[in-house]
Amino acid sequence: MTGFGEAHAQLPDRAVSVEVRTINGRYFKLMLKTGEGYSSLEPLIEGVARTYVKRGNVQIQLRVDRVSSPDDFQINQEVLRGYRDQLVALCRRLHIEDQPRLEALLALPGVVTDRSGVQRDTAEDWPLVQPTLEAALANLTKMRREEGAALAADLAANVKEIGINLDRIAQRAPVVAENYRDRLVERVNRALGTLDATVEPADLLREISLFGERSDISEEIVRLRSHVDQFNAYLAEEESSGRKLEFLTQEMFREINTIGSKSNDVQIARDVINVKAAIERVREQIQNVE
Repeated sequence: MTGFGEAHAQLPDRAVSVEVRTINGRYFKLMLKTGEGYSSLEPLIEGVARTYVKRGNVQIQLRVDRVSSPDDFQINQEVLRGYRDQLVALCRRLHIEDQPRLEALLALPGVVTDRSGVQRDTAEDWPLVQPTLEAALANLTKMRREEGAALAADLAANVKEIGINLDRIAQRAPVVAENYRDRLVERVNRALGTLDATVEPADLLREISLFGERSDISEEIVRLRSHVDQFNAYLAEEESSGRKLEFLTQEMFREINTIGSKSNDVQIARDVINVKAAIERVREQIQNVE
């Protein structure tokens, strides 16, 4: 299920920001983007993320900014003195009255050492990163929960439509064999009248029985109705059930395909098409369910 969450934390010397995005996926996959050195925190970050997200592609962007302090910059007095002595001597030889200015000397290479970019142990930042990450994931979960409520309503509506059409199929199924029997008897009687021939009732009954066996969809209807009931039960559970729903959707499609191939009736065929369309909508939406 798609979603977004972010959180920020600030200390006098550090600032942490975390952004989390999720997109649909059958399995859990973490894509982490961090500053230099912070990729070492990936196992810890993944462990926290998995407690909030069970499956899907999870994109996490972590940024840690440090505030520079006076201690990060040190003046190399020996190098500064060397520059000044050389410049003073040069000015004397060239008869230049101006003396080297301090701000110019500080800009020369090697005079000031910047230690703000020195690599630090990123594990020291984890106590600040972890609660910020959890806050971002909590915001993500809130957004996904709101979206999930709308998704659950849509899935329930489609499953209800499947049930309605399935009830019509179940009501129509017994009539199909009866209609076939009537049509068969009518055609046989017409043919017998034309050809002046006779047919044994047992042969006619056997043909009707064979058709009834080939077109019997009662077992498929029972199984499909069971899948619908299970789907609604899983949909009502609070824990993640995306994979279970995905499996049931596949089973429902298999059963309705069998019903469509076995039933020789126009009205049932229309209801089968409606069920297939609803199952296809469920199958598309189920990819969003965790």
